[in-house]
Amino acid sequence: MLDYDVEAARYDATRGGVPRAHAAARAVLALVPERARTLLDVGCGTGLVTERLARPGLRVFGMDAAAGMARTAADRIGTTVVRGNCHRLPFADESLDAVSAVWLLHLLPDALTVVAECARVLRAGGVFVTTVDKDAGHDMNSDVDQLLAPYRVQRAFDAAPRVQAAACEHGLRRVGEARFTGHGQGRSPSRAAGDVSSGYFASALSLDEAQTSALAGRLSDLPNPDVPRADPVYRLLALRKTG
Repeated sequence: MLDYDVEAARYDATRGGVPRAHAAARAVLALVPERARTLLDVGCGTGLVTERLARPGLRVFGMDAAAGMARTAADRIGTTVVRGNCHRLPFADESLDAVSAVWLLHLLPDALTVVAECARVLRAGGVFVTTVDKDAGHDMNSDVDQLLAPYRVQRAFDAAPRVQAAACEHGLRRVGEARFTGHGQGRSPSRAAGDVSSGYFASALSLDEAQTSALAGRLSDLPNPDVPRADPVYRLLALRKTG
């Protein structure tokens, strides 16, 4: 997994910046009830999405485990950002109206414990909004995607059926979904080759050393190596706490 303390300084510039953050925040807010007065953005990273979740009457908190990310988010948002563990959220039972987790669960083998924690801190009627099937969202059937396809991990940590089943066990029921474009995240062959070689795809692809080298080479040989392919489309689920 990436060192997010190191990544903090360059994260936004390499992840689509404001256009992608704006698209994500707009999609999340469309699933958050108007009556919500508090929202926690778990795994808030640099806070670029988090600051765009603000709307009249809604107090937004951010939390990240990486010190570098949390500092960057606090510089952007202020004192409502805390450093914390997503498996043990530093909030009381039934204390929040909404929780969001954007581009988080796909990184975590124990993602289902995060779902349980998000359910714990939600009040009855509160909503958990999370991305699911994140890596699959990058598959736009481009030439790059076709080369990656044979190596894709088939049992993603954030697979929608898996997340929904865990949510149901903790009193959360699906009430909606949305999709949004990951602006600036369409991969060029050269970028994909570099990501394969660096291990960036560790949670998305199953590769041994020889396969890594061969795949990076095939990606580098594709035409128009520096031209980004189509941007990914991400999926959000909204899960409401019953009771």
